[in-house]
Amino acid sequence: MGEPAAFAFDDSVARVFPDMIKRSVPGYTTIVAMTGLLAGKYGAAGTCLYDLGCSLGASTLAMRQHIRHDNCRIIAVDNSQAMLDQCRTILGTDTHHTPVDLQCADLQTINIDNASVVVLNFTLQFVPRAARDEVIKTIYSGLRPGAIMVLSEKVTFEDAHLDALNIELHEQFKRANGYSELEVAQKRSALENVLVPETLAAHKRRIAAAGFASCDVWFQCFNFASMIALK
Repeated sequence: MGEPAAFAFDDSVARVFPDMIKRSVPGYTTIVAMTGLLAGKYGAAGTCLYDLGCSLGASTLAMRQHIRHDNCRIIAVDNSQAMLDQCRTILGTDTHHTPVDLQCADLQTINIDNASVVVLNFTLQFVPRAARDEVIKTIYSGLRPGAIMVLSEKVTFEDAHLDALNIELHEQFKRANGYSELEVAQKRSALENVLVPETLAAHKRRIAAAGFASCDVWFQCFNFASMIALK
C-alpha cells in the first residue's frame, strides 16, 4: 500500500466535509455558533463581513442568521471550487436575506475593505507560513475601527510534553468518534506539510505586529483554539 496522497479540498472531501470536521475538530460546532453571535454584536450597518476559507459555508450561515442590519454583505472566499459549489447549494436553502458574495480565490490575493468582522476558522494554518504576516496585515488594514477578527487554528505547544499530550488527546477524540487507528494515521500523514500549525504565542505576536489593539483566546479544546482580535 502506497503513502496517502496529500490532503486537498476536492470533490471527495467536499462530499464528506461536515461529518469529517465534526469528528476531527473538537469544539467546531461551538466555534461556528459563537462566530454567529459575534457577527450579531460587531456586524455594523453598511459594512462587509468576510468568511475567509469558507468551505461549505458553516460560518457564513451562522453570521447570516445573526446579522441585525439590512445593509450588510457577507463575502465568503475559498480556493476550492468544489467546496464553493456545495456552499452555494446549501446557502440556497437558507431563508435569511443578507446577500452573500461567493469568491473562488487564493486568500493571499483578497482585498479586505470596509469590514466589521473577518473570520478565519481553521484557514490560516493552510497558508504558507512565510505569507501569514501579510495576510493578517491585509485584514487589519481593511477592518474599520472597533471591528474584530476571529482566528481559529490548530495549535502547537512550546512545552514538548504538553504538545505530545494534546496530540494524544486529539487522536483519542477522533477514535472516540469512529476513526480507526489506520484512518487516524493516514489522515496525519496526508496533512503533513499541508496543515502547518503554530503556537498561540506566535499567532499573538503576528496579530500584535499587524497593529491590533488586543487579542486573546476565547475558546480552546486540546490543540484547537479560537482567538478574537480587536482593532
